[in-house]
Amino acid sequence: MFRKIMIPNRGEIAVRIIRTCREMGIATVVVYSDVDANSLHVKLADEAYSIGPADAAQSYLNTEKLLEVAMRSKAEALHPGYGFLAENPEFAEMCEKQGIVFIGPTSECMYKVKPKHRARQLMRMLNIPVVPGSDEAFEGSTKVKFSEVEQAAESIGYPVIIKPSGGGGGIGMVVAENSKELEEAVRFVKERGKKVFGVPSFYVEKLLTGVKHIEVQVLADKYGNVVHLGERDCSVQRRFQKLIEEAPCQILSPHLRMKMYVAALDVAVALQYINALTVEFFYVPDTQEFYFNEVNSRLQVEHCVTELAANVDIVKEQIKIAAGERLSYNQDEIVLTAPSINCRITGEDVTRNFFPSPGKITGLRLPHGLGVRIDEGVYEGYELPHDYDSLLLKLMVRGQTREEAILRMQRALGEMRIEGIETSILFHQVALEDETFKSGKHTTDFIENRDIIKKVQERAKILRRLENR
Repeated sequence: MFRKIMIPNRGEIAVRIIRTCREMGIATVVVYSDVDANSLHVKLADEAYSIGPADAAQSYLNTEKLLEVAMRSKAEALHPGYGFLAENPEFAEMCEKQGIVFIGPTSECMYKVKPKHRARQLMRMLNIPVVPGSDEAFEGSTKVKFSEVEQAAESIGYPVIIKPSGGGGGIGMVVAENSKELEEAVRFVKERGKKVFGVPSFYVEKLLTGVKHIEVQVLADKYGNVVHLGERDCSVQRRFQKLIEEAPCQILSPHLRMKMYVAALDVAVALQYINALTVEFFYVPDTQEFYFNEVNSRLQVEHCVTELAANVDIVKEQIKIAAGERLSYNQDEIVLTAPSINCRITGEDVTRNFFPSPGKITGLRLPHGLGVRIDEGVYEGYELPHDYDSLLLKLMVRGQTREEAILRMQRALGEMRIEGIETSILFHQVALEDETFKSGKHTTDFIENRDIIKKVQERAKILRRLENR
């Protein structure tokens, strides 16, 4: 087993990994940018190294500096977390060449599904349905004629969604309802892709509405053992960013659920995959069909809700697999016994369309009790920077039934207090009260269809009036 692991990340995910490492008796090394010097992950790690200014390109994406720290600290392995370099095959390959174990798939495997459009080609080979779209990426250079993109969009049928081929997590994707919107969408995605992922290439897909976003969690070791940990329902989203996740999905039939599991396992086997993998699908309730969305060759933000439901420490399994050990579980031992829900609490003003709300947290009260878990990256007195993702913490609950889990989450949200900045707590309270969510029939357009933002704005006005009495 490793004696020391480096975590080239920040925020709650760095803290999450540190905690498992500590339980395993593994020392941790972290890095931090100028604005993260007082972050929680820096306070909890055994060693911490400054790597530059807030600009991610000069810090958390600076591969040379990161590897320099890894070598200087004598870290034997590196856990990338999610975001930043987690799905960057070039970085994984650099680690391999330096003799540092990359806790994730091999670089060779990552190259097979990165850029993202390559995964679509693999799905067709495996006879897994894919969303109508372009299987080849548009390179994003000035040589690409807009007429070619326009022709692809028209053949697919509007509305379409433009996706950066180097991306993931819903970042940088833009919807186009017609040819006029398409041109602006392509320009934005190219620029965003170049800035965030380092490549301006993109591809086009049909925008599916009224669908559920379902993903299957998979673990695989180098001995050929492959298991799934069930599915997650990630249908509560805004601008393609997940806000609430739960495990399992409430409305999948046993037959359809098994078909998704088999498809996800087939993907892992075809890739000769090692470590944690997530295969995402769109499920159409009206037709009882599902389509492949994307493959994520990393730890997901929402992995924690599966951990609660299945009682498995996914990060621990990742580390053990990377150290050459066998999976701790066979498929029969994995059962989603406790319906679980995760709410992403962000530093955003939901009444202003999720506008970022950086600043100092002047007061913090976190909920506790049976079946409640919190993965946080903040503390009272912490200064939330504007430079990165606005995620403050993940609030998770589990219950004997989904109804109990919802009630427990409502109780926990009611106990939580975060002062000094705006947060998304009220949004989650309103969303969980909605009858469509309670029924489990909510889809990816839930927020728009149920006027959730408007309801949050109205509730916020009432609360302000009560406070001013």
